[in-house]
Amino acid sequence: MWLKELDYNLPADRIAQQPLPRREDSRVLELDRTTGVFRDRSFVEFPSLLRGDELLVLNHARVIPARLLGRRAPAIAKSREEARVAQGGSVEAFLSRHVGSDTWEALVRPGKRIRNGERLIFGSGQLQGEVVASGDAGLRTIRFRSNDARSVAEHLERLGHVPLPPYIRREDDAEDRTRYQTVFAKVGAAVAAPTAGLHFTEEILEAIRQRGTEICELRLDVGLGTFQPVHTEHLEDHAIHAEAYEISSQAAEQINAAKSVGRRIIAVGTTVVRALEDSALRAEQVALDATVMGGAAEARIFITPGFHFRVADALLTNFHLPRSTLLALVCAFAGREKILAAYNHAVAANYRFYSYGDCMWIR
Repeated sequence: MWLKELDYNLPADRIAQQPLPRREDSRVLELDRTTGVFRDRSFVEFPSLLRGDELLVLNHARVIPARLLGRRAPAIAKSREEARVAQGGSVEAFLSRHVGSDTWEALVRPGKRIRNGERLIFGSGQLQGEVVASGDAGLRTIRFRSNDARSVAEHLERLGHVPLPPYIRREDDAEDRTRYQTVFAKVGAAVAAPTAGLHFTEEILEAIRQRGTEICELRLDVGLGTFQPVHTEHLEDHAIHAEAYEISSQAAEQINAAKSVGRRIIAVGTTVVRALEDSALRAEQVALDATVMGGAAEARIFITPGFHFRVADALLTNFHLPRSTLLALVCAFAGREKILAAYNHAVAANYRFYSYGDCMWIR
């Protein structure tokens, strides 16, 4: 597939820079993927759009304050004069993957200047990091150490900034600590929010349960790769990123039971789709007599048009960037022409786009 086939025009003022005052005030563009017919709705209507016999699957991954601002420790001076002028330059470390006890893989800027063995200082010195390995494109492995009574995890939580996506052109603020997090977030180390879940409130979740729809949760830690642009002309030539996920045995039982009797599985977000469909492929590979298998794994699946969906029957999802792997997934689910027609309507109808924006209900 040519990457240019996933393009659409989006004026910059349609990109939401702030969350709405209330989560449930977002709009929903409902799309029938069989007919291509779409309809404008509001999210407070969402429980009433359900039949009541479905299984709704959420991603309860918690977003960590993954953006650390600090400075490089001054080089060891050989003389009193060198010590006087030695200064550490500013540095930014964007945590991307937890690889061990107090050790993280991070995107470091300025990456080319940061070498193995270098020390990085955060806060007023309470937290220190040592670069222990180097990778491509500014990736470094950093081993952190606390210099006071707090743990490394406590320092990361306190000193880190909310990792807002690059298309939100402002610094994070106190409100982002709660609004760039779903109300059902529990565990994990995501560096981007599973944004389709941002619209839910406890009241809407309860209304869904009262409707008769069952809810279960899994975890997929959204990684930096979710923002990785596609640079290849053909979509299939792009190297897709891997993301850690876990489906508990209870959630797997709920999903398998629902599929066995033909109940509809509703995925809340592309992250849920990716975890479910990757798990289904793993179940097929080991000839498991079930749709999905429980446990922890890494999703390396690349969902593009032509993909056969084994689990997801309906999808709630935010709007995605042009020429992106996430837009490719949505087009695979509902058809490229139908999705792009719906997107063009959303642009004309002044929908808000991307992480803090409105969403689509694809059934």
